[in-house]
Amino acid sequence: MTFVIAVLGLGEAGSLIAGDLVAAGAVVRGYDPAVPAADGVAGTASEADAASGADLVLSVNSAEAAVGAFRAGLPGLAEGATWADLNTASPGVKQEIAAMGRARGVPVTDVAMMAPVPGRGLRVPMLASGDGAARYAAQLRPFGADIEVLDGPPGLAATKKLLRSVFYKGMAASIVEALEAARSAGFEPWLREHIADELAKADAATLDRILSGTYRHAVRRSAEMAAAAQMLAELGAEPVMAAASRVLHERIAGHVPPPDGS
Repeated sequence: MTFVIAVLGLGEAGSLIAGDLVAAGAVVRGYDPAVPAADGVAGTASEADAASGADLVLSVNSAEAAVGAFRAGLPGLAEGATWADLNTASPGVKQEIAAMGRARGVPVTDVAMMAPVPGRGLRVPMLASGDGAARYAAQLRPFGADIEVLDGPPGLAATKKLLRSVFYKGMAASIVEALEAARSAGFEPWLREHIADELAKADAATLDRILSGTYRHAVRRSAEMAAAAQMLAELGAEPVMAAASRVLHERIAGHVPPPDGS
């Protein structure tokens, strides 16, 4: 039996996933108001048109468009179809879509893609939670998808992804800010080497050292980051992350107990 998948959103991620599905033998219907469907993907006129006759709908739009895409696609959904929201939206948005689906008898899956799609396509690691998670995995794994099903409600996959994003994207932003300032000061090669060395030496104990040192020395480090923010401003680099670090250290020093509660 032919398996039909609708892909809503044919930007970078959606187009790569759609292309891999076509190559794996799926019938793919696509819709994007700004991007034409690529070869092998049947272009459609709307979300509802794309969803018509689909066994599975993948919403790969944006967090801002996630709810609207579901509302627009709902009239075209066939009975028994699964809706998977792959957008990087908040847990609350995922829960809102799931509640809308539940009211209409549509199983909704909260899907979080845990790595960049370019270079991986459909094989990007995914977390899936919510009413349709097991079904989503069963439908998409035969085409080569890498899916971990979480035992929990919609929003759980999004929660885990975004918690990771706070760490990883925050670290990336701090590195970018530090290197911009180092470039202005004439020390970018030195700082690049230093950052690479620190990342290479990191191990499981690094996290404990970072946490214990941050809580123990929060007062001193808040003053240090105030000085760092002032230096960045003097160099002409806006101290976004440095200033935020100062604020966080001040909060820890004044109110937040260490992780062990001591």
